[in-house]
Amino acid sequence: PLPAPARESPGAAADAPAVAGDATPAPAADAGQQPDAQAISAEVFGGGPGPRRQVDEAFGAYQRGAYLTALALALPRAEHNDGAAQTLIGEIYDQGLGVAEDDAKAAGWFKLASRNGDKLAAFELAMLYQAGSGVPKDLKRAAELFQQAADAGYAPAKYNLALLYIDGQAVEPDLVKAANLMKEAADAGLAEAQYDYGGMLMEGGGVVQDQRQGAIEIGLAAQAGITAAQVDYATLLYLGKGVSQDRPAAVRWYRQAAEAGNPVAQNRYAKLLAVGEGVDLDLESAAMWRALARRQGLNDPQLDKLLVSIPKDELARAEERARFWPSRPPTAVAQNAPPASGGPTLPTPASETAPENSTTAATAAATPAPAE
Repeated sequence: PLPAPARESPGAAADAPAVAGDATPAPAADAGQQPDAQAISAEVFGGGPGPRRQVDEAFGAYQRGAYLTALALALPRAEHNDGAAQTLIGEIYDQGLGVAEDDAKAAGWFKLASRNGDKLAAFELAMLYQAGSGVPKDLKRAAELFQQAADAGYAPAKYNLALLYIDGQAVEPDLVKAANLMKEAADAGLAEAQYDYGGMLMEGGGVVQDQRQGAIEIGLAAQAGITAAQVDYATLLYLGKGVSQDRPAAVRWYRQAAEAGNPVAQNRYAKLLAVGEGVDLDLESAAMWRALARRQGLNDPQLDKLLVSIPKDELARAEERARFWPSRPPTAVAQNAPPASGGPTLPTPASETAPENSTTAATAAATPAPAE
């Protein structure tokens, strides 16, 4: 299945008609919760002096975690074809929030809401068709719904539709359309799209090659916390590809991804520590990161050669630190060990060219890196 961005919370809840065949009575609203829902809604949507946004009690209750109250408040409004309320109800059933999880019932509400123009509902329904959850699996229908949500300006739908055009699933493969959609999603600030669009720019996939802009996009995704983007951006900085070469900055990004558990970053950071490139030489910490990468199945003979001269006591400490990582080992063998990160705390990296799991999609940059 194609990766999808995390679901957004439904927009202000609204009202819609009951799903055909759904005879489930609306849960009675807890009288003790409704004032609380009003207070939460006022806090979220505006309060105090000056103009206020319209209060949405159902969504206020949803945000507060009072899901049955949110459901009870949304149902009457949903019966009047309010797409946002229908979407809220669908989300409650889809996630099993205060009720039994029911993908079929969620799909019914999302269908109603999508017909009433709710872009989030169209997206959620597309995800259900893509997975075959609550509805028969139908990639063509999923593509149509992604298109509907994309046409309404929903960035995650543009991203998922772009992936369909890349892979040629349910639509004719078209890298140009994919690149255009990916750019729109990236421009909207979707980190996954920034990463994949950056890869397309680096390689000239469906778009004119522009390594400088590609590096900027990958850097933005790295700043947003996409671990694979942090690894790729570190490599670009190491090689000076699309950005000015900056080995210390590359080290910081490799380290950040390594601390997030990425084995490639752990291996590359270990190499730089082993030769003192862009960072102080530290064989013991290099051996610790090597051990962590090995645990995830990444073995590197070149790194082994770099560490062949490490003293036995340092190697023992490194292995001990790896066993307890990210905590400090409590035993005497590691009492004098340096911090698990392998040196003094470094500042969070910043993009050199712009306000900067697993790989997000097949378009990730195939950028060369320090030899494994």
